[in-house]
Amino acid sequence: MGVSGAGKSAVARALADCTGWTMAEGDDFHPEVNVAMMESGEPLDDESRWPWLRRIAEWIGGQERAGHSSVVTCSALKRSYRDLLRDGHPSVRFCQLDAATTTVQARLSGRRDHYMPASLLPSQLRTLQPLQEDEPGWRVDADGDVT
Repeated sequence: MGVSGAGKSAVARALADCTGWTMAEGDDFHPEVNVAMMESGEPLDDESRWPWLRRIAEWIGGQERAGHSSVVTCSALKRSYRDLLRDGHPSVRFCQLDAATTTVQARLSGRRDHYMPASLLPSQLRTLQPLQEDEPGWRVDADGDVT
């Protein structure tokens, strides 16, 4: 979990490669309207995020029911979003990737073929509610090479 450019995809791919777990890109669960909003530079609000988060939660549930260990990328910026992802899914753990704003900005500026513009980073940073001690998971320094 973390803001765009924190390294979620790289870490998830590395984890999936090392463990053999199924991996999903949370971005692939966004409804088309969300993608269009982000492409136009409009930040998502709670109302636009809930359908996306429910799709991810459904995927998690399917993986659990099938007995598959898995990893999925998701910003999960707010505690309420993480609560929804965990609801009924006791195996869910979060890994918050923390990186300096300058590091994230540099990563975003180097991206090609991604709909999330760097101009939306300030909105994500304002929305981010860090993982709390009572939430299952870890906070990891992602300022360096995350692979």
